[in-house]
Amino acid sequence: MKAVFLDRESLDRDDLDMGGLEAAVDELVYHERTAPAEVVERLAGAEVAVVNKVVIDRESLAHLPDLKLVCVAATGVNNIDVEACREAGVAVANCQGYGTDSVAQHAIGLMLALATHMLDYQRAVARGDWGRSTQFCLLDYPIVELSGRTLGIVGLGTLGGRVAELGRAFGMDVRVAQRPGGKPEADRVPLEELLPQVDVLSLHCPLTEATRGLIGPQELAAMPSHALLINTSRGGLVDEQALADALRAGRIGGAGFDVLTEEPPRNGNVLLEPDIPNLIVTPHSAWGSREARQRIVGQMAENIGAFRRGRAVRRVD
Repeated sequence: MKAVFLDRESLDRDDLDMGGLEAAVDELVYHERTAPAEVVERLAGAEVAVVNKVVIDRESLAHLPDLKLVCVAATGVNNIDVEACREAGVAVANCQGYGTDSVAQHAIGLMLALATHMLDYQRAVARGDWGRSTQFCLLDYPIVELSGRTLGIVGLGTLGGRVAELGRAFGMDVRVAQRPGGKPEADRVPLEELLPQVDVLSLHCPLTEATRGLIGPQELAAMPSHALLINTSRGGLVDEQALADALRAGRIGGAGFDVLTEEPPRNGNVLLEPDIPNLIVTPHSAWGSREARQRIVGQMAENIGAFRRGRAVRRVD
């Protein structure tokens, strides 16, 4: 069985053990990155396509008669035409739960950095402000404790649950929103009721038609002016222009984002403008601990091995 990894660079930064994946197939060909026009040529004769974000669409599948399995090095499969794969008899398997701890600690890290104004203090030290201080310390930026604060969670899956657990460890009062479009549950609060209560709102839900623009001008206005908004889930859940306006106007206390609507933001993004206060944007890196990426390699090896034995593991087709 021949496999081709089309975008290894998106997963492996020369710090992973790829032995398990290599052992799962007879031949594994690596490409650091693959342009759309190169997909068919590089997958010619391969039975397994290993991809992270490279698109495999209906047109490509029509030219790949040998392909039997698409193994996605991520949870999301929006870059794969799953319906076309199903029609062509091509199985699709993804990876799941690999980055729970990595993303959860990143979400908490964003909360801590904003609550302590850590980046502002670091910049102050770099400017020499501490050296010019009349006291032994600098307290130019307000510091708040997470303990006793209300943490609102939108999306209480595995990841949202882990963030809730960590929030409780910091002494936070965790409350869970009833996600729009989701099944009503007794222990969850309608989002419109939760927003005025939160000190921190952390998003952990998928991007769907029901959640697109979930947090817009009206929702931001409903939050307390000191509240923090954390998004380590998907770009598009938040109206980015509305958030930029709210931060500039001081209508919200701060925001920490690991995702944007377009990634990478080659065309710029309103949240990358330099005059927005109390905003931290990281480059979709929350998932990327070495441990999490190694779990992906292990899961892909399991997926391929199961497929070869006629079993369905993490299949999404």
